Amino acid sequence: MTQSNYLSFVNGKWVSTEKVFPNINPSDLDNNAGYYETADAELTHAAVLAAKTAFTDWSQSNIQQRSNILDFIGNEILSRKSELGEILATEEGKTLKEAQGEVGRAAQIFKFYAGEALRLKGEIIPSIRPHIDVEVTREPVGVVGLITPWNFPIAIPAWKIAPALAYGNTVVFKPAELTPGSAWALAEIISRSGLPKGVFNMVLGSGPHVGQAILDNPDVAAVSFTGSQATGQKVAKTCVARGAKFQLEMGGKNPLVVLADANMETAINCAVNGAFFSTGQKCTASSRLIVQDSVYDEFTDKLINQMKSLTVGNALSDTTQIGPVVSEAQLKQNLKYVQIGLDEGAHLAAGGQRLELETKGFYMSPALFVDTQNNMRINQEEIFGPIATIIKTSDFDEAVKLANDTKFGLSAGICTNSLSSARQFKRLSQAGMVMVNLPTAGVDYHVPFGGTKSSSYGPREQGSNAAEFYTTVKTTYIG
Repeated sequence: MTQSNYLSFVNGKWVSTEKVFPNINPSDLDNNAGYYETADAELTHAAVLAAKTAFTDWSQSNIQQRSNILDFIGNEILSRKSELGEILATEEGKTLKEAQGEVGRAAQIFKFYAGEALRLKGEIIPSIRPHIDVEVTREPVGVVGLITPWNFPIAIPAWKIAPALAYGNTVVFKPAELTPGSAWALAEIISRSGLPKGVFNMVLGSGPHVGQAILDNPDVAAVSFTGSQATGQKVAKTCVARGAKFQLEMGGKNPLVVLADANMETAINCAVNGAFFSTGQKCTASSRLIVQDSVYDEFTDKLINQMKSLTVGNALSDTTQIGPVVSEAQLKQNLKYVQIGLDEGAHLAAGGQRLELETKGFYMSPALFVDTQNNMRINQEEIFGPIATIIKTSDFDEAVKLANDTKFGLSAGICTNSLSSARQFKRLSQAGMVMVNLPTAGVDYHVPFGGTKSSSYGPREQGSNAAEFYTTVKTTYIG
């Protein structure tokens, strides 16, 4: 299906609205990536009503039907990996290789939940009373509202939509305004998968209008949100007030510890990948590099040299390693934090400037601050850009203390050749995900994703753990 504008999908139909906005191409501001039509609260409530109406039949649907539909979606995404990757790279700015990798991950998520639809478990538990059986089963929660960010515009929707449908829920999906093309392409595939009308709905629009309407609607039984901490707190307050279930993923300030016994090549690769790939626009990015003093100078020099070799450019170019920042607002925020770091007394050892390239875009050279203290704003606030800091530490114990000294707790990494240090770091780290000799960014699609403290709230996403959020437990006594 082709069309000039990206439309919302409600109750089995593509719905046109009056307000049209350009989908900005951050690699080339003179050539936008199309136009999308933004919806309002009225259309959002219509989508919720459609989902509510469809829930009764879908919640009782055959699990093989659900599995077949999810497998169809996964297979088509996989078969169109190159095309969908180009759409994603064009509107979001991550490199074509990274974008295609994300598309492949989204496909595998749908295929994983095609299997999970057939594996929903229950229990038979003996009663303390004679001649009574107890069954514990899981059932769908109802209409779920899914609010997703721009930085992974097909993978994050996939890991919310797929389990929601697999476990028998109906969906109202609000994608990010900055990346409507990837969401529309995914919705278009889902629209042809065999789902009954109303089971899946996508409403394009702003947070204050579409997002708030989802939160306020009493027929939305659960809300899964990925985005900023400030918005996540609003989601929590609204859901608590009306008794809705909610799940939050709200970012990180992730440490990568480099001990003196680390393989230096591995440590540099982990730092570059984790801090700067995807333009640093990922909640699992290694924004704080905590380096033992005896290798501090060597690590810093080698990291700066590696950074100088990185090519910043158009996301669609084969030679590009770092694409543009997603938007002008994000670029301004990044540059603001560069100035904040300088004002705090940190030394800008590399990068941190806006770049003027062949095409007009939101380009920025990856930035590295050295001589930083962990209490600086650049070490405590999530920047969400290609900006990393180095913090010197004397030993393992101080490194762990620094790593945990943040309100966030999503991902943490350590580079070391000591099995003892790796084990101890795993136990002591206050992050939900720990990486040993690997970048802090990069997780498999079939295992739990989530953090501690201010990074996350509620059951983990992905893997079989997703059932904790997208189902509710029923206990049945049979006498």
